[in-house]
Amino acid sequence: MSTIRMTKTTTATPEQLVAGITDFGPGRSKLFSASADDQLKVHHQDATWADVTEGSGGVWERLEYDWSAPNRIIMKTVDSNLWGGASGHTYTLTRRSDGLTVLDAVVIREGKNLKGKIVGFLLGTVAKGQLDKALSNTVKAIEARNASRL
Repeated sequence: MSTIRMTKTTTATPEQLVAGITDFGPGRSKLFSASADDQLKVHHQDATWADVTEGSGGVWERLEYDWSAPNRIIMKTVDSNLWGGASGHTYTLTRRSDGLTVLDAVVIREGKNLKGKIVGFLLGTVAKGQLDKALSNTVKAIEARNASRL
């Protein structure tokens, strides 16, 4: 099992980050490279919770998104072709006094089969930079999306 911790500082507010991360509409792939629009399926969604299957490149997972707690988004993996056990993501959003927001991300990858164990190990070691870059790109895309709305 790999636990990957990442931190990003952004001009986006916690509310803007939650809105972007929980936007399951068309164009999601512009915010999340690992979520191809043609593979996105929203099974159920309400104001603070969603059950969504997403993925790309032959990797998919069904996640329960919960953003009912202020400044926290929990994404629990409930099914996947690679991930099982305690797999998922937790994003904690902290507004700083200077107006910036700190996003602390914890990603847990517990492989449920040989391929998942290998990919999980790689993500926790030599490929951690790919996850970090993907999160940076997500944050930049949310910032740009909000800047264009001004």
